[in-house]
Amino acid sequence: MSIEQASRRLEPFGDRPFRVVEATAAGVPRYEVYRLRDRGEIVAIGPGVFRRARSAVSSSADLAAVCVLVPRGTICLNSALAHWDLTDELPAVVHIAVPRGSHRPRIEHPATLVHVFAAPTFDLDRREATTETGELLRIYSPERAVVDAMRLAHHVGRDTALHALSRYLRRPDAQPRRLVVLARELGGRRRIADALEVALS
Repeated sequence: MSIEQASRRLEPFGDRPFRVVEATAAGVPRYEVYRLRDRGEIVAIGPGVFRRARSAVSSSADLAAVCVLVPRGTICLNSALAHWDLTDELPAVVHIAVPRGSHRPRIEHPATLVHVFAAPTFDLDRREATTETGELLRIYSPERAVVDAMRLAHHVGRDTALHALSRYLRRPDAQPRRLVVLARELGGRRRIADALEVALS
């Protein structure tokens, strides 16, 4: 197979990251994947994860790369707050959650902090989002991101959590009652209720 043929078979991936196993499923042998890398046609962005060299890179490229590396994971806490514009912080690492009892990966690039969340509520408000370049993210909703920040303020930072709640409540689509429902299922209902009472008074 020529470099040109192998490169054409990767075109359907567009701008999104892809794994070696996806490339082989598309008809590009593993050795050709690494030959394309060596020729500069594709770029490694993580262990076994690549993107086409001429693809557009979104502002959420690191999040997308980690989602490819951890298909069962969910972008959470500081990274979810940043994605939904609920904080001014630019997290130095990608925060991703995995369900308790599953494999806890170690990812050095991009720098990643893996959190373990309770399995029974892991999928609660877990959704798929698409970046401006078509990359797929599995991420918690703005509401869950706020509730998680409040109940896990020792991880996120209390000021960051309160700021996220305040900014969320200023959104035209804010659903304060949804926050209380989520907090009842996840824990931290009293903390959320007290903070809402202060914020809405």
